[in-house]
Amino acid sequence: MAAPVPPGAPRATNAPPPPPPNYNPNYQRTPDSLAENMQNLQINRPPSVPNSTPRPPPSYIQSPASRPSSPYSAPQHSAPFPGAVPVSRPGPSPGPQTGFPARPGMAPTGPPQSTFPPNMAPGRPSGYPISQAPPFGSRPPTGSFPSAMGGQITTSSGAPPSPFGSSSAAPPSAFLASGFSAGPVIPPVAARSGVFASSPLSTGPVMPPSSAPGGPISNGPPMFASGALQGGPRYPSADNTMQPPVGPPPTMLSTQAPSQPPTMRTLLGSTVPNVPPSPPVQTAPTAMPFSAAPPGVPPPSGSPYGLQTWPTQPRQVAPPLTIPGTVQPPRMFGMPQPPPPNQPMAAVPPAMSQTGAPLAGPSKIDPNQIPRPIPNASVILHETRQGNQANPPPPATSDYIVRDTGNCSPRYMRCTINQIPCTVDLLTTSGMQLALLVQPLALPHPSEEPIQVVDFGESGPVRCSRCKGYINPFMKFIDQGRRFICNLCGFTDETPRDYHCNLGPDGRRRDAEERPELCRGTVEFAASKEYMVREPMPAVFFFLIDVSMNAIQTGATAAACSAINQVITDLPEGPRTMVGIATFDSTIHFYNLKRALQQPLMLIVPDVQDVYTPLQTDVIVQLSECRQHLELLLENIPTMFQNNRIAESAFGAAIKAAFLALKSTGGKLLVFQSVLPSVGIGALSAREAEGRTNIIAGEKEAHKLLQPADKTLKTMAIEFAEYQVCVDVFITTQNYVDIASIAVIPRTTGGQVYYYYPFSALSDPAKLYNDLRWNITRPQGFEAVMRVRCSQGLQVQEYSGNFCKRIPTDVDLPGIDCDKAIMVTLKHDDKLQDGSECAFQCALLYTTVYGQRRIRVTTLSLPCTSMLSNLFRSADLDTQFACFLKQAASEIPSTPLSQVREQVTNLCINILHSYRKFCATVSSSGQLILPEALKLLPLYTLALIKSTGLRTDGRIDDRSFWINYVSPLSTPLAIPLVYPRMMAIHDLNSHEGDRPLIPPTIPLSSEHVSDDGIYLLENGDDSLIYIGNSVNPEILRQLFGISSVEEIPSQFVLQQYDNSLSKKLNEVVNEIRLQRCSYLRIKLCRKGDASGDVVLLIHGRRQDFKRTLLC
Repeated sequence: MAAPVPPGAPRATNAPPPPPPNYNPNYQRTPDSLAENMQNLQINRPPSVPNSTPRPPPSYIQSPASRPSSPYSAPQHSAPFPGAVPVSRPGPSPGPQTGFPARPGMAPTGPPQSTFPPNMAPGRPSGYPISQAPPFGSRPPTGSFPSAMGGQITTSSGAPPSPFGSSSAAPPSAFLASGFSAGPVIPPVAARSGVFASSPLSTGPVMPPSSAPGGPISNGPPMFASGALQGGPRYPSADNTMQPPVGPPPTMLSTQAPSQPPTMRTLLGSTVPNVPPSPPVQTAPTAMPFSAAPPGVPPPSGSPYGLQTWPTQPRQVAPPLTIPGTVQPPRMFGMPQPPPPNQPMAAVPPAMSQTGAPLAGPSKIDPNQIPRPIPNASVILHETRQGNQANPPPPATSDYIVRDTGNCSPRYMRCTINQIPCTVDLLTTSGMQLALLVQPLALPHPSEEPIQVVDFGESGPVRCSRCKGYINPFMKFIDQGRRFICNLCGFTDETPRDYHCNLGPDGRRRDAEERPELCRGTVEFAASKEYMVREPMPAVFFFLIDVSMNAIQTGATAAACSAINQVITDLPEGPRTMVGIATFDSTIHFYNLKRALQQPLMLIVPDVQDVYTPLQTDVIVQLSECRQHLELLLENIPTMFQNNRIAESAFGAAIKAAFLALKSTGGKLLVFQSVLPSVGIGALSAREAEGRTNIIAGEKEAHKLLQPADKTLKTMAIEFAEYQVCVDVFITTQNYVDIASIAVIPRTTGGQVYYYYPFSALSDPAKLYNDLRWNITRPQGFEAVMRVRCSQGLQVQEYSGNFCKRIPTDVDLPGIDCDKAIMVTLKHDDKLQDGSECAFQCALLYTTVYGQRRIRVTTLSLPCTSMLSNLFRSADLDTQFACFLKQAASEIPSTPLSQVREQVTNLCINILHSYRKFCATVSSSGQLILPEALKLLPLYTLALIKSTGLRTDGRIDDRSFWINYVSPLSTPLAIPLVYPRMMAIHDLNSHEGDRPLIPPTIPLSSEHVSDDGIYLLENGDDSLIYIGNSVNPEILRQLFGISSVEEIPSQFVLQQYDNSLSKKLNEVVNEIRLQRCSYLRIKLCRKGDASGDVVLLIHGRRQDFKRTLLC
């Protein structure tokens, strides 16, 4: 048994080898193995699983490599990428590409894989070729849209973006630079918004094509067509031409400060507004910088909004330039343009007939006038600062390329409001939340410059001696550069002698542009020895597999073994990569993988109450020494346990024993679990029946079933985090497993829960393989610590995400990867000065998979304001809603669902009420006036209320998984989770010529669903194909190989048949999977079951299709 090692104690390991030359921390291995980051998300399905029902031949883009003797082996033919053409970008040449240590040669263990072209540099690619599938150099922003396929490139500053290339015109953008365009006239009765309208959705790289012999051919490679790609970015092409923004000028609202404002709280406990004393709302006779007047309208004098604190960012369909002094009354949706300022406005009743008379019956509005997400096909070129002022970021769901000019990229850090309120009263009056969403290792756009690594040597990076903030572009040097003032705490420090530089005429250091830490918002510092309490940990991967009777019989064990066997080749190469494996049912089985043995040796631990590791060594060994033994063992495990009749599972004891093996090094523990843990440490009982009874009866205690059953697993998880063990759990089950209790471990250790319910040996092995491969190959770090600092006047109130927090100021992250985001809630502790800037800095200390200790520092500086109108103008919808979503998820386990729904509704009401009361002038009762930046907030709030987490029906495990899925969710994926996109797939053949690969999205309301159509819905995690009753049989035959809806199978695997419609459907599905960086399972449902309802399966839940579509 390994001796306990206290956290931070030095351990006997060799010093890590020096990093590869020009090592880029965004890439964790050689490109041919990492496959340019997202290439690891192979779109494929392994062949049949032993002990499972027969299934059709493989149908995915690329079958994973496997040994011929593997239960999943199958022949395949891979096709390499054609040559890649880089996209030009501004600035000097990046120089030599990032290098990686070469992988030692070894005999292939399976069919040939796709390879990268010889002209693909191993470092960060600069862009995608236009004529073929792009490589996965880095993941584009989710929800982005194309330029190279015909969309327009728009700069954030209005300057011509020639260095990036350009493209043709595109539809209007959903993100307007104007501050207050008119809101819709929405009467209080019979006004129901749609939640499934076309939304900006995520994108991802494209996989290399492959094919499978015989039968239906594989789920074919994505194909490029010209034209704007709806829902997926295609990056700028050098030969495209620039088109100016077009579109009608929006109107704006003028502010009016009533005598008394409502009292609104910003947390989930918000209540309906009441009326306390009003805080001052300042006005100033200056131009409205976020507005525009219609052509020919004479400008009135004065604007109540005050002075603009940053330049505007013209977007696609950006408004004309501001006319000084422009003020316009609010224009409602469905109403004509307002008259000139000198003409009176007519009173607008809540609803009017065609003749202008008020309607006598229930009021209605044109559904087409309801605010809906507008897909934007332009690529936005965003400069984070311009003219020494912060530029508001583009929407998180849009496609943008960032040029870091002082502030960090919004991919790494976003604020809910891009102007910081000076006082807590102003923030409370707005009803909005002040928080940061931090994603420190987010994947950049392929056309963006790489993050620079700065090495200060043994002295370490320059820091403030009081608050310990890191040197950044906003620290001011004085006294000819001999001293500097910290922008976080205001303390004046002496400049280190070897860091001194004279100041120029502008007061900046003369070498500021040559030092990344003084001109970039995001930079990495090489950590010196003072940041290490022990040698950096190696890359350790330990696999723990459930071999109980249920797991064997459902094929889950075979699927797990096959997936592990195929991803072994994708683990980081080198002597620092170590692996181990164990299996468990009611006992625990370790395996000695020492090379000297002729075959792996099983070591059984029968005591599941007081577990131990049978060996101090040889349980975890170097991958290079045990590869053959490991592959042999994984091929034989399903056969070894095929007659197992033990139904119990010692899950808690098994992870405890695996932890003891990892305790001396730390590392990743990947657990494959199929049944409810029933014996040993942390044994659980079935609470699902009790929970179902409570929910039906409406009892208030039902939500407690979403809390862990006891504190045993939580105590274990804290110990795991202390010794830097990160746990990921892959739940392959067909029954209740109490995710609420199990998920405590991955949530505390920085891991993740993967949920496959009900597990199908026919369709789920492909998703399991792709999820596992992306998990181990995506950019990630180990033994991380993160802290967020902010300027005086603000302080961090709370962190939210997947981590362990042992001290108030820091969060411990045994594992951190590019997909994880952390919400940081802020609060005022003093008044801020109007016109000044408030800075936020996130510092992440972590170890790369190559054993390098790094500090990633991300800095954001935003202006402060004392005007309420500026807060609404600068609100970030995506970040605001992501905070809504995460706060609601955190409340569900401790609060009845009815109260959570009410709290979420009140949050939205308070914001809109504050805007109407303080920032809108002309309105009548029954009219809903929405701020331009938040006009979709009611729609997304309604979608959230209808989501899995807040619905009263459904399974306990489904809701528990939803809560844990939301916890680390990134900002670009928050809206698609509750507001999926829907597209028609029965008419794909009509999309010819310059049409985008993915068809246009359809508003999610029932009037857009016809009985003779077939529709695809996806939310970033799962997808659904809905088939109407009157669909043409020929279309069914071409797409699914069936002649009527009665033949729809209960378990479905998408095949590609020999016709153009089937080929296009496969291309669409593959493109969506690649955009989402996730292998989406496809469910089929049809209209016309016994109850007349259509079942929608997303996250394994059952719900009425008509209730899902918001009418």
